[in-house]
Amino acid sequence: MSLPSLVLVPGAWHKPEHLTLLIDELRGVDVHSVALSSSGDNPADLGDMYRDAALIRETVDAIDGPVVVLAHSYGGIPASQGLVGAGNVQRIVYLAAFQLDAGESLLSSVGGVPAEWWKIHPDAGAGEYMEANNPVEVFYGDVEPEIGRQAAARLGFQSSVSTSQVQTQAAWSSIPSTYVVCEADNALPPFAQELFAKRAGRVVRMATSHSPFLSQPAELARLVRDELAAA
Repeated sequence: MSLPSLVLVPGAWHKPEHLTLLIDELRGVDVHSVALSSSGDNPADLGDMYRDAALIRETVDAIDGPVVVLAHSYGGIPASQGLVGAGNVQRIVYLAAFQLDAGESLLSSVGGVPAEWWKIHPDAGAGEYMEANNPVEVFYGDVEPEIGRQAAARLGFQSSVSTSQVQTQAAWSSIPSTYVVCEADNALPPFAQELFAKRAGRVVRMATSHSPFLSQPAELARLVRDELAAA
């Protein structure tokens, strides 16, 4: 029996190339990744959460056959927004992700206060945008140092508006979901992940930082293959 296709959605500041080590471990799987509009190297070109949701939906709709979507961190928000009614999506896997309900935003879900490691640049004609301070410590605490430094160097900017836009619908209410709690996460605290995980049908845990696709790609790939087979 062939496995469903896999769509990977990166988190804020991140790009598909951050997922290369995981993709390398998924040989034989039909893998697609989404470059989110809200993250990028040019602040003037950054999109928003709703555009991200449309890009995820466009990627899924272009696949002929069943799909599993794995969304990391912020990527869980546009995935939940964009996948309502996507008939070929068999499961959404939330990897240390914001599994929000309708009426919530990333910012509202963390108490309305930006994280201290968000470096916010005021609107200077391109829209307000953010950098991630101390990304190696925040995102890559258990990643091999050189890999972590390379990953940090590839990070883009993130549009600020993407963190405050309200999710208007929640695909996980009609599509089965799995939540992967990363138990040594410095970006999205594990206690918050446990609360989001209550919305998922299945919960698994990894003893990793926020970025197991860099620190434990083989283990994460095994988990993903299990999810594909179950779907």
